[in-house]
Amino acid sequence: MINCRIRSIQRRLSLVLLAASLVVRIASQGVQAGDSTNRPPAPRRPSILLIVADDLGYGDLGCYGQKQIKTPNIDQLAAQGMRFTSFYAGSATGLPSRAVLLTGLHTGHARIRGNSSVCLQAEDLTAAQLLKSANYATGAIGVWGLGNEGSPGMPRRQGFDEWFGYLDENEADNYYPKFLNRSEGEKVKEQPIDENRGGGQGRYADDYFTFAGTNFLRISRPAFFNHYRPFFLYLPYTIARANHKLGAETGNGMEVPEDAPYSAEQWPQVEKNKAAMITRLDRYVGMLQDRLKELKCLDNTIIIITSANGPHNEGGVNPKFFHSAGPLRGIKRDLYEGGIRVPLIVSWPARIRPGSVSDLPCASWDFLATAVEIAGQPAPTKTDGVSLFPTLTGQTQTNRHEFLYWESHEDGFKQAARMGDWKALRFGVDGPLELYNLKTDLGETANLADKNPEVIARISEYLKTARTEDANWPVKTAAESPRKEYGK
Repeated sequence: MINCRIRSIQRRLSLVLLAASLVVRIASQGVQAGDSTNRPPAPRRPSILLIVADDLGYGDLGCYGQKQIKTPNIDQLAAQGMRFTSFYAGSATGLPSRAVLLTGLHTGHARIRGNSSVCLQAEDLTAAQLLKSANYATGAIGVWGLGNEGSPGMPRRQGFDEWFGYLDENEADNYYPKFLNRSEGEKVKEQPIDENRGGGQGRYADDYFTFAGTNFLRISRPAFFNHYRPFFLYLPYTIARANHKLGAETGNGMEVPEDAPYSAEQWPQVEKNKAAMITRLDRYVGMLQDRLKELKCLDNTIIIITSANGPHNEGGVNPKFFHSAGPLRGIKRDLYEGGIRVPLIVSWPARIRPGSVSDLPCASWDFLATAVEIAGQPAPTKTDGVSLFPTLTGQTQTNRHEFLYWESHEDGFKQAARMGDWKALRFGVDGPLELYNLKTDLGETANLADKNPEVIARISEYLKTARTEDANWPVKTAAESPRKEYGK
């Protein structure tokens, strides 16, 4: 009898020790387990939430100097994380900018360099594909534009497990669509929006995207005793683009369900709507944060907020009304700073020191290299980007860009390059270079080309090799590229 009891105790003790060893082993693999503070320890690899606004200017957020438009959630996120003051979009328009962001190739090398029907191909490599290969759950919700149904550029064929939103870039102007697209295996299925099918304004698209985004976070959150699997959620919102057709018909192309909290302001209605759209985006950021808190994975989720390009003057909007470009010259479609320098806020409570500010010149094509290092994967060989991981984690950024490069195929051909504090641009491949010192002249008011021939010579030499030839994106001469500024 005694021996039986001893053997029973030994079996129970063995089970306890086995359970304890499993907990230790699972924790060492990065599984979230509760602690005495009801807060999970930071797993080895963080999740990534990438929020990309459209046409949101450098000066449209409170943390970048905006005084009238309210963005408390984004401002708080900046206070808790890192704010970049010299970050650039991949292009001065949204479609090529999003292609640059996902592929890590600037517009001199990217498959998509402008607004056209060109789509990503099977041989193109995206951040989503690399993160998926590192066992990240991947989702994209919002506006795509990089390949329609049946093409190699479809989201599912470019690394995203889940997709929901506007597949076609041209459909995204309408904030009250009759249907959206969602992935169903290798197929794309139309999701009817019944509230809008009668021609009314029932369901706002970006509300739908946020709801789908919070659902993705809930479903993707790892459960205790399961293998830890981080997620990558890409949320390319349509705010704050204009509905061009509506703007032409009514003078107000900024569609929004309500203009609160600006209804009492003595502003033009179109400006009330723009402000309400940006504040609505801020509300979405708060909702996504709340869901991450609820799921106890906020501390080790990297939240990135940026914009595809600078502010626009479409749909009746005057970008000067709210000083949407801040102190910068130019707007959307310009290669002056206002068209391409955009906000970048990165929050990572587990690693980033609160209130950090970086003036490191960097660009959206750095995202792929950064994400891959965050995921603990080898650095990609085919990229124009550098990893910003050292800057994010308070280390010395030894790998820096010597040059940043852009080209535009809107109204001819334009090129721009930044080298240190120097910024040069030209209209037409044979046009004269304008040169500005951004350290002393952020507004690009004084062309210093004649006074700095050595700098001009160095940038001119770089421009000879900055791009690869592509039949879809031919260069044009100055005679074919009229000198036009959209911000004038």
